[in-house]
Amino acid sequence: MGIYVCSVDADDWSDEDILRPTAQALDAELSKRGLALCPPPAAVKFVPQSGTSFEEKMYRPIQTFEDLCRAQSDGQDSYDALLGWDLLVPVDFADSLTLPVPAPYSENTTVLSAHRTLRAAERLAAQLALPPHVPHRCDNLDLGDWFDSPATAEAAVSHPGPWAEDLDAAYYTALYLRAAEHSLRRQCPISYV
Repeated sequence: MGIYVCSVDADDWSDEDILRPTAQALDAELSKRGLALCPPPAAVKFVPQSGTSFEEKMYRPIQTFEDLCRAQSDGQDSYDALLGWDLLVPVDFADSLTLPVPAPYSENTTVLSAHRTLRAAERLAAQLALPPHVPHRCDNLDLGDWFDSPATAEAAVSHPGPWAEDLDAAYYTALYLRAAEHSLRRQCPISYV
């Protein structure tokens, strides 16, 4: 059990009992603002290590990551861009949208642009000097597996930096960076489950 950050598949997005009400409310809100609608996720067959889906578990302590977000020059904006959403979408808009539809962990669904989250995560990744070894395609807990493997210690030797001093903050930076990248690359929403 636990909380996972996952890409939304086509079946869940179109299912009336899962995310269809959220998709409809999102399209209505985007249309009202004159923005592009959120493309429905494409139906794809899962192929391990292909980048067709995204799934990571929020299993590490998150406090130092929250502190890092708040310590940025734009403090609350960085925090909100990375942690202030229930649904991340590949549509570019500046603020957040609140939909009157329940999310798994809140009464309403707060929607953010993956573009905004990506910009905030890229700034943190640069600040922490995340090494190039961090997995880029995170299909099935690949980030967590990497951060828990001996490869992390090896990367800390070959690419030392602030990331190696706080693996929890580095993990969440990588998680949100890869989630936003996946959303934009695959043109699909990301949600908590």
